[in-house]
Amino acid sequence: MDVSRETGVASTATEGAAGAAGAAGLVLLTLASAQFLMTLDSSVMNVSIATVAKDVGTTVTGIQAAITFYTLVMASLMITGGKVGQILGRKRAFSIGCVIYGCGSLITALSPNLAVLLVGWSVLEGVGAALIMPAIVALVASNFARPQRPRAYGLVASAGAIAVAAGPLIGGLFTTYASWRWVFVGEVLIVLVILAFTRRVADTPPEAGARLDLVGTVLSALGLGLIVYGILRAGTWGFVQPKQGAPQWLGLSPVIWLVLAGGVVLRVFMWWELHRLRRGAAVLVDPAMLRNQTLRGGLISFLFQYLLQAGLFFTVPLFLSVALGLSAVATGVRLLPLSVTLLLAAAGVPKVFPNASPRRVVQIGFFALFAGIVIMLALLDAGAGPEIITWPMLLAGLGVGALASQLGSVTVSAVPDEQSGDVGGIQNTVTNLGASIGTALAGAVLISALTTSFLTGIEHNPAVPHEVAAQAQVELGGGIPFISDKDLQAQLDKAGVPAKTADAIVTENANARIDGLRSSLSLLAIIALIALFATRRIPARQPAASPESEPAAGAGSP
Repeated sequence: MDVSRETGVASTATEGAAGAAGAAGLVLLTLASAQFLMTLDSSVMNVSIATVAKDVGTTVTGIQAAITFYTLVMASLMITGGKVGQILGRKRAFSIGCVIYGCGSLITALSPNLAVLLVGWSVLEGVGAALIMPAIVALVASNFARPQRPRAYGLVASAGAIAVAAGPLIGGLFTTYASWRWVFVGEVLIVLVILAFTRRVADTPPEAGARLDLVGTVLSALGLGLIVYGILRAGTWGFVQPKQGAPQWLGLSPVIWLVLAGGVVLRVFMWWELHRLRRGAAVLVDPAMLRNQTLRGGLISFLFQYLLQAGLFFTVPLFLSVALGLSAVATGVRLLPLSVTLLLAAAGVPKVFPNASPRRVVQIGFFALFAGIVIMLALLDAGAGPEIITWPMLLAGLGVGALASQLGSVTVSAVPDEQSGDVGGIQNTVTNLGASIGTALAGAVLISALTTSFLTGIEHNPAVPHEVAAQAQVELGGGIPFISDKDLQAQLDKAGVPAKTADAIVTENANARIDGLRSSLSLLAIIALIALFATRRIPARQPAASPESEPAAGAGSP
């Protein structure tokens, strides 16, 4: 009789543990799906810009402006989104963000023109993302105890990184075989599923006395908006010296003035927050939190991670789609090895090495990124095929996955759990800033090296007449577009350039493209090396569990 009772108790305990694990898995799937969706919009349409422009009756520049504005809205409002989560409760902010985002996706799918597209995609989806992404960080903290957080944050972060890699493949498939509009219809359906599962997520209640600092909101949004917009325009206008045909303010590119102005506004914002703290008023961000060295170390590593990640996802698809002429679908397939190792590392490192030093794992992550970039740099040549990116992508995925497995937990565990929403807003601001800088830097170096190499090449090529080389120096000195041999040949044929001269120009352009890609990758390798030596503030031990960090009811191990 006693044995039967003990067996029944053991069975009930096992079922309870399985149920808790299942509930935790569903919570993790819900939050990871939201992270995937938020990140997907930044990459899914890049391969379909021309098609979208034609469908809504605008130009490629118009669609690029919509993508830029989406990034701008999202990055500018992240800190405010984190504070809204404190006021309303993280779960409610998450749900409201999903509704806003879903409405934006539906409007985008039905948009007849650019104006409607801007409202749906750039504004509503940007606002929705600004509410959702800080809430995800806080909800992981409220649903998982500290020992389980590295794996939970790793899987959520990996979902976002996989979205960047899978975006071109998804966009290419839908655009080629159906319509780009179905991507956004799919987003609406995913949002509905996420909302249905949100009830399983344990919430943190609204914080008593939490208020929105309206002046601080305006200052933070303005400062961040100026910096991000300036960086996003650096490729077109030049960072310091204005490019040919670009606007200039006091003899310099507007970019440097926008970045400086944004920095000044953010300094005023921090002064304003200190002023409100001294008066005992509610603040958007407690400046003292940013003096936390562990938090700062985690944020710096996040900045480097997303900078390198964005730079790679700028250069590698250009090599595949432009230099080699692969389709959007084929380009996406070639990037998939990165997703495999990324997911394995993000989920596997905390599972297999639960007590591993976060600092050591982060260092290994940056080293893997460095090694992947260097290997690709060594293999990249004029006759190289798409197979050369396989090992670099596997290593880069391993590196990003290792970073994803640690950094989210490091930043949130550096502060009390009640500040997790603030950390979420700051963390997502830093990652957006890093991604913007990475794309801008990689693009600027690539175009600069491409231009120098091409103009030098045609100047010393005997098959190119001196007058043609001189004209190119004048007309293309401000920057040469990164275009395929086929497109360049078509333009030269249209201009009536003799066949021998055209062939020489196409050859020089192909060589210059490789020079540009190698220069861009060289810069990323240097940045990865710097990141490797900038990890000393990452803790050497995993954060220990503490009573206040235990998850809310219904949560458990991911």
